[in-house]
Amino acid sequence: MSVQVTLDRVDKAFTNRRTGERQQIFRDFSFTLAPHELVAVVGSSGTGKTTLMHLMAGLERPDAGRVATGGGVQPRLGMVFQQPRLLDWTSVDTNVRLAARAAGVDPAEVPRILAAVGLTEYAQAYPSVLSGGQRQRVAVARAFVVQPELVLLDEPFSALDELTARRLRLLLQELWLREPRTGLLVTHNALEAAFLADRVLVLGGRPAEVVREYRIDRPRPRTPEDPELFDIHRQIVAALA
Repeated sequence: MSVQVTLDRVDKAFTNRRTGERQQIFRDFSFTLAPHELVAVVGSSGTGKTTLMHLMAGLERPDAGRVATGGGVQPRLGMVFQQPRLLDWTSVDTNVRLAARAAGVDPAEVPRILAAVGLTEYAQAYPSVLSGGQRQRVAVARAFVVQPELVLLDEPFSALDELTARRLRLLLQELWLREPRTGLLVTHNALEAAFLADRVLVLGGRPAEVVREYRIDRPRPRTPEDPELFDIHRQIVAALA
C-alpha cells in the first residue's frame, strides 16, 4: 500500500499580509518521493519545509508546475502533527475510531492499531489524562488506522522530551517495518532524520532548493546509537550550518 508523489517544476509564492511583499518559496522545484520511501526534510525555519508538505497533501496548490501522484488521484493520507490535535472530550478508542470511519475503514482495525502503539489498556481513557508521549501515540494510531498510502509527519516528536521522542521513533520504525508506506518527515532533528529516513534532504535558500542530499543505506531495524548514523547526523548539521 504505497504511492509515488512527484513535484514537477513547481512554483509557489505567498504574499505577506502585513507588508504586501511577495515571498517566493519555490521556483522551478522538482522532487520525487518513490513508493515505500521515507524521506526526511530538514532546514532552518522559513525554508519551505511545511509548504512542501502542504503541496504534497493537496492543502496548497502550486502557482506553476504540477504535483502528480500515481493513478492521478489524491492518495489516502495519514498525517501526524507536532501537536496531537485530539478530541479531549471523548475516549482514545473513539478518537481513533472516528478517523477510521471517516476514511471508510472497518472499525475492527482499531484494537489492532491501539495494540501496535501500546495503548490497549488506555482505550477508554480520555486524552486529558494521558502523558504527552501517550497522546502522540494516539495521533500516530489515528494516522495509521486509515491505512494510508502516504504518511506526512510534521515535526511529530519535537514537543516531547528526548527519552519519550526516542521511544516514539522506535515505534514509528516498527510500524514502518510491519507495513512500509510512502512518507515525508519534516524535522529539525538531524539525528531523527538519519535514524528514520531512506533519504535526507537539506533545504536552503529563498527560493528553496535542495543544497544537500544524503542516502541512508543502513539496514532496518536501526538503533539510535549506530555510529554511522551519528556520522551522517554530523554531516547534516554541518550542511545546515
